[in-house]
Amino acid sequence: MSLPDPFYLDESDPGSWKMLNTFSLKVKEAGTAAGLEHKLIELINVRISHLNGCACCLDMHSKMVLEADETSQRLAVLATWRETALFSELEAAALSVEEATTTLPDSETRISELAASGLVLKDAQLSAIQWDSIAISAFNRVSILSQHTMRPSAK
Repeated sequence: MSLPDPFYLDESDPGSWKMLNTFSLKVKEAGTAAGLEHKLIELINVRISHLNGCACCLDMHSKMVLEADETSQRLAVLATWRETALFSELEAAALSVEEATTTLPDSETRISELAASGLVLKDAQLSAIQWDSIAISAFNRVSILSQHTMRPSAK
């Protein structure tokens, strides 16, 4: 059985795609204004793409975080970040917010995670991370629904 030709959601409505990109740029500006480092934002983007199962975005953001001087060790264990001591208190709080926003666990868990992270993060950072999670999740969904393919990279 072969898959039908992909329906490229991003190409089907250029206006909506453009607005999603504009929204994403505003979210990025908010993260920078809140004092979040580019490397942390990209690390968060990798984790969101892990959780949403988007190979193309995972590939892209993994490259971007490595270009931002992330270590391959931390990238390799990112899916199990809670089980390591490799992430700072601020990074752990940011990853906790990102996971609660991306996965939307039950309200008690979500409220608890956000409250604990709020003890470490400033309000602007807490907001920026949640908006980033929403934006990257939207891109993940567009890519998945459009059946975007990942190109092999040269070694």
